[in-house]
Amino acid sequence: MYGVVEIAGHQYKVAPGRLVDVELLKAEVGSFIELDQVLFIGGDTPAVGYPVVNGASVKAKVIEHDRGRKILMMKRKQRVGHKKKGHRQDYTCLLITELKDGRGNSAIIDAESKEAKKYLQ
Repeated sequence: MYGVVEIAGHQYKVAPGRLVDVELLKAEVGSFIELDQVLFIGGDTPAVGYPVVNGASVKAKVIEHDRGRKILMMKRKQRVGHKKKGHRQDYTCLLITELKDGRGNSAIIDAESKEAKKYLQ
């Protein structure tokens, strides 16, 4: 089972055991957060929300806060030279642990998976 959730204005495809990098969230590292803006649930019986699927939720663990790689931008002007700027976007890494579809079905991360052994101790 997989789903599409909206986090900070962006849509992400999530499944239990998957690591997702999202916009920076105000949450402590190691804490669990619940996302209730589930737009779509896929699998055997898909459900499309209008705008969200009623009762569906995603539970995730905050792994880390970090910054992305640097993006360089060059601006050139005639007879002046050039100006170089850089940007690094802040992000939060989430491990998806549980996905509920709102009809009583749920998918949970496999305890034997590599991510579960590494991050869920």
